[in-house]
Amino acid sequence: MSVVLYSLLSVVILAAGLGAGWLLSSRLGKGSLARARAQADAILEDAKIQGENLRKLELAKAREAWMAEQAQKEAEYSKRLESVKNIERAMNRRDAQLQQVNLKLQEKERALDEAKQALQGRNCELDAKLAELDQAIASYTAGLEKAAGLSADEARRLLVQSLQSEAELEASAMIRQIKDEAKRTAEQEAQKIITLAIERVAVDQVVERTTSQLKLEDESIKGRLIGHEGRNIKFFEEQTGMQLLINNDDPNTVVISGFNPVAREVARRSLERLIQSGKVHPRKIQEIVGKTKKQVQRECQMAGEDAFKQLKLSQGHPEIVKLLGRLKYRTSYGQNVLNHSIEVAELCGSMAAELGLDVKLAKRAGLLHDIGKAIDVEREGTHPELGGEAARKYGEHEVVVNAIESHHEDVEVIHPISILVAVCDAISGSRPGARRASMADYIRRIETLEGLVKGFGGVEQCFALQAGREIRVIVKTDKVGDSRLSFLASDISKKIEEEMDYPGRVKVTLIREMKAVEYAGTA
Repeated sequence: MSVVLYSLLSVVILAAGLGAGWLLSSRLGKGSLARARAQADAILEDAKIQGENLRKLELAKAREAWMAEQAQKEAEYSKRLESVKNIERAMNRRDAQLQQVNLKLQEKERALDEAKQALQGRNCELDAKLAELDQAIASYTAGLEKAAGLSADEARRLLVQSLQSEAELEASAMIRQIKDEAKRTAEQEAQKIITLAIERVAVDQVVERTTSQLKLEDESIKGRLIGHEGRNIKFFEEQTGMQLLINNDDPNTVVISGFNPVAREVARRSLERLIQSGKVHPRKIQEIVGKTKKQVQRECQMAGEDAFKQLKLSQGHPEIVKLLGRLKYRTSYGQNVLNHSIEVAELCGSMAAELGLDVKLAKRAGLLHDIGKAIDVEREGTHPELGGEAARKYGEHEVVVNAIESHHEDVEVIHPISILVAVCDAISGSRPGARRASMADYIRRIETLEGLVKGFGGVEQCFALQAGREIRVIVKTDKVGDSRLSFLASDISKKIEEEMDYPGRVKVTLIREMKAVEYAGTA
């Protein structure tokens, strides 16, 4: 391509020379024609020489490029040839290895065949020996049956009966021993933990009862409280949500009636302030009731915060603190619920420390276990259900929620702390002086306990002792043997646990007595 280009260039230069000569000849005339031709010939000769040089140069470059390309292709071919040779050598080595492996496998297969033949011969020998052994056992069994006068099945049945009777006696004795040891150890550990917890807590229980009646020192104030056609007393009841009752038998006494303890406290304080001011009219009632509500709400907030501070716990959601503080004005069987909650929290924390559980989480669960009692006067539902709903809503830990919902066995327990809260709640509620129980409830519980035990077969009499904390059962000797006492006691204990609700534990004692009387001599 370059040679053609340079050839065309030479032609162009030649044409240019001819044109230049013709131009010179035409301009200079005939006189200068010879000189112009000479110059044109010189120019043409130079152009030919240059074109030839360029052609040779391009040919040399083309030859060098072709030779370089050929050398590169030869080098690549050599590399590929060497790679193919390497692969061929590797395949040859692999074939040799596979041949060796094949030889080893053939040798192992021959060895396995030989071992299989040897085992078959061994099995034949063992079968023969087993047949001989079976004949010997049959002969020995026949001799034993002939000597004992019993068949093998009869002898086996007698042996099983004898062993069963001995096993029952041994099992009964072992069960009694294990239970005694477990009870002794469990009682010691439980007493130790409870004693340490109560000693560390030492919470003062001052029962705070919300006053529901007021004495009027001045009888004239009663008329002002009632107002014209009962206007003042009706307005007071609308503002507080409580009902005012004036007893005809005791005209100087005003009774505040209502289920909401916080609202009842607001009504009580408002009524006291109205009586002290001596001014009773709707505007004054509205003013005093509004101020009293704010004061009681502040006291509830402070009571909740103080409870968390006393137990060294983080407060959490403000609504939780407010609900806890409202328990200050709630009582249960004469026991202040807020003080009871603090006591349960302290007991839970102390016992959790002894048992290796999370102390702060146990305290929090114990403190909030009755928080539903601040809601159940306003909404329908049980206090464990409402308390668990509120705790879940305000972001309490799931263990705390479960402890609240399960401390009266309404839902399934998911953590040991929930069991601990239920136990500490029972301890706080059942200790002497914590709550007031009526005689009718006491008698009903005793009768239920005795009736439940009498329902068991073989029970002749039963007596509840120590306020129902122990039940002594006299069994019929002809229906209950000594080996059955432990099993019957266990069944009675389980039945009491399933069907009765009681604080603490109930001790079950079974008594079996047999007397034999004979007379010697003549009458």
